[in-house]
Order: sequence, then structure tokens, then C-alpha cells
Amino acid sequence: MLSVTKPGLVLTGVGSAIPSTCLNNHQLSHIVDTSDEWISTRTGISSRRLLDNDASLTTLATQAAQKALSMAELSPTKLDLIILATSTPDDLFGSAGKIQAELGASQALAFDLTAACSGFVVALITAAQFIRTGVYRNVLLIGADALSRWLDWEDRRTCVLFGDGAGAVVLQANECDRLLGFALCTDGRLNHCINLSYDSVGKTLVDQIDVGQGNYRQLTMDGKLVYRFVVEQVPEIIDKALYYAGMSIDRVDWLLLHQANKRIIDAVAKRLEFPEEKTINNLAEYGNTSAASIPLALDESVRQGKICSGDIVAIAGFGAGLTWGAAIIQWDR
Repeated sequence: MLSVTKPGLVLTGVGSAIPSTCLNNHQLSHIVDTSDEWISTRTGISSRRLLDNDASLTTLATQAAQKALSMAELSPTKLDLIILATSTPDDLFGSAGKIQAELGASQALAFDLTAACSGFVVALITAAQFIRTGVYRNVLLIGADALSRWLDWEDRRTCVLFGDGAGAVVLQANECDRLLGFALCTDGRLNHCINLSYDSVGKTLVDQIDVGQGNYRQLTMDGKLVYRFVVEQVPEIIDKALYYAGMSIDRVDWLLLHQANKRIIDAVAKRLEFPEEKTINNLAEYGNTSAASIPLALDESVRQGKICSGDIVAIAGFGAGLTWGAAIIQWDR
């Protein structure tokens, strides 16, 4: 039932989880023609975490969710909605329902949302609409990906970049609204820049009736084109989100971009004239964890005491689609 008033929302909990297996650049150089120097100077990445062959993304996402719920002091049975932002579910039909069961969140609707590396930001704005319209009060948002499952380990343009991980936040209705502004965009003309495409094999059922069966190809990316696009478009969408928030960049305490490449992070911060020491970066340890990267870095920064109550954080995601978006949030706990 819709409530009479339209509440705002606050972030009351964050959590993250990473696989135990670590693959560093030196080890990777034994797999593909590369080196620690080549990777670190071009990307800022030193190592990445990988899900084991028998491991489950669902389990990793559930662990992150439990930590976020614990910080929020919220029982899973109080959740109204669970959104899993992922491009790599354990089940093609989605993994959010399994997470709901593992948490014991028996009252929550659960569904997956796919927007690749922009997934967390898109899911955050999606969740906000349910809260602001008064439909739901307690929402769990998880960003989790295991792109290691879909990498070509002989392609150094992609395999050096990605790692696996999960991050989660709890959003709750409140008379205050700590989502201060946002903006989202898509340009499908550039869809070819990042792909994990279906690979069809024809199968004839009966005369003149053919269907496709198959799997998915390994991930491909035009890194140079993506770099140029992101460096131009992401500062603009952050400015747009700031405009909707009614503030300028000098009011922002922290800049938290999708952790794709240190060169991208540095270039965007430079265009915004934002100080490097206030730009969050955990690429060295985890690489690009896709939809998990922003909540993973947010969780670390909060638990380390870097992001403090009252701090304003500008977040931005960008990736396949191409889709990109920004949100201005205030951590208030």
C-alpha cells in the first residue's frame, strides 16, 4: 500500500566480500605475454581476486549482504526488496531469489538487474524510486560479478583488468533524503565497444524449423574507444548530477568512480579539477570488479574511517551498453 507521505532515503549499512584466491601480476605473466610493469603502469592494478571453479557468486553476494545488514542493524525479515546488480549470475534466470532464500528474507521481492559496470548506480536509482514513492521502506542493493568466468586468458587487453567481488548497501526510508541528485544515460550506438555475446550453434528440429543453441563468447572490449568516451562523458554526467543536487564540485568530499583503470580515474578527476587525495582508488588490490567495484570501495572507505558521517560522495559508473550514470549521496551514520 502506498504511504501518504513520500519519504527520502538514507544508506544505513555497507558490506563487501571477496574471494580468497588472489592472482597477482607476476603470476599472470606466466599465463599471458605481459609483465607486472606493463599492467601496473597502464592500469594501476597489481592483483585481482578470482572465484574458484566450485565457488558461487550467490554465496559471495550473500556474505556482502549479511555484513551490510549487520551494520544497518536490520533483520533480513524486515527487507521489502532485494536487487542484485550483476552480469554474471550463477543462473541465467537470475540469482537474487537464491540470495533471498540464503538470507532468510522471506518478505522481500528479489530480482536481478543487468547494466554491467554501471549496474550498481542504475540499481541504486531504481531502488530509490521504490522508496520515494512509498512502496517499500527497506531495500538491500547488491553489486556482484565474476567476470573471470568469461575472460579469454590469452588476451592481455582484457584478462589483466578484471577481478571478482561483491558489495552491498542497505537503503531505508527516512524523512531526510541522502540521495541528493543523479543522472543516467545510455548510447546503444556504442554497444559494440564492450560485449559478452551469445554464441549460437544452429540445430534443426524438423524440416524448415531451425533454432539456435549454444553458450556465450568470451568478453571483448575496445579499450581505447571506451577510454576516450568515459573521459569525455563521465565528468559531464557528474556535473549534471551535481546540478540536480543544487551544488558544485567543491562541496563534494569524495569522488568514487567505477574502478576500471587508474588512468581513467585520474583523467576524470583532472577534468573535474578534483584533488587526487580525495579520489577513492582500490584498483591495485582488486582490479575491475564490474558492478561490485563501487560498493566494495565504499565499504572499505567507511570501515577504514575515510568516509565519515556527513560526507558527500559523488559516485559514477560506466560500462557496457554503453551506459553511464552518476549519483550524489551523503553518508550519514
